[in-house]
Amino acid sequence: MNRLSAAIAPSLLAALLVATPAMAKPAPIDVTRFHTAQTLPRLKGAAVIVEAAPGADPSSLENQVWLDAVQKELMANGFGSATPGAVDVVAEVRVDREVQKREKQRGPVSVGVGGSTGSYGGGVGLGLGINLGGGPKEYVVTRLSVRIRDRKTGEALWEGRADNRENVKAKEADTAMAAPRLAHALFSGFPGTSGETITVK
Repeated sequence: MNRLSAAIAPSLLAALLVATPAMAKPAPIDVTRFHTAQTLPRLKGAAVIVEAAPGADPSSLENQVWLDAVQKELMANGFGSATPGAVDVVAEVRVDREVQKREKQRGPVSVGVGGSTGSYGGGVGLGLGINLGGGPKEYVVTRLSVRIRDRKTGEALWEGRADNRENVKAKEADTAMAAPRLAHALFSGFPGTSGETITVK
């Protein structure tokens, strides 16, 4: 290895180490629930049916993934199932998803290498510009909202929402993974403390 190569190699290695991201972890989920001391007893052991909230497309296959995820969590928390006309409560599910862009705040990193080469000691300056900044990042912002209401009166007995912002390239941003993750977080420690926001990782 000549002196030029010896000078370049460590700098390139350092640049690659900076440019290589660490293994990304799933983004946390913020969860908030609401209920009252009067409504909670009416939820215990209640038979429930899960439906898309008004305005949502009940025939959407993507919506069905979210409905199934919520249904699974409700069953795990002691709710029963029955025919639509015999249920006690209805769980209305709404999902809002959008892609947002966030500009990177830090600019590109430039790596400069200076060295001399030539058999007669002639000086040659070498500059390597490596753009490590990249473009704006895209995120999938998701809110899962569930409202459990009395089937006969329509009175809200429990409400909750789970919010998450995931890198659009992360596997957790896919609906198949996002739905069970957010539903599980939303019903973690059900019914939860009313009005308190917790972060589930």
